[in-house]
Amino acid sequence: MNELKPRIHENGIDYILVGDYYVPDLKLPEEKRPIGHWGRLHKAYLQNYRPAVYNELVLSCRLHSVLADLNEQANDRFSLIMEQMARAEGVTEQMKADNQMLWVQSMNSIRNRAEEIIKHEMIYCHYSGGGD
Repeated sequence: MNELKPRIHENGIDYILVGDYYVPDLKLPEEKRPIGHWGRLHKAYLQNYRPAVYNELVLSCRLHSVLADLNEQANDRFSLIMEQMARAEGVTEQMKADNQMLWVQSMNSIRNRAEEIIKHEMIYCHYSGGGD
């Protein structure tokens, strides 16, 4: 029988020989960016509803990067939506000074709607898994 190679590369994944079996040679990503709230939500969504996409991202060592990118984009979009809604609804610092309870109610309403928009557009989207 042929001697087995200690390392192989197939289907875009590196494998290492352990005993008589090849196992994926997975490494932690070098980057230190946090995946944050939005990244964790998207990770749970992928695990539960898109397991093939999740496994492909894990095995290609791209999961952390994809989640960190999504978290940064979602945070930026969330801030922009909050700002635009507050401006459109007349929620200002003057309102905060004049009627704090109304300001808090308005901002909570805006935050809840902005979160739902982000979840619908970015977190629970139909992920194709193709080119990011």
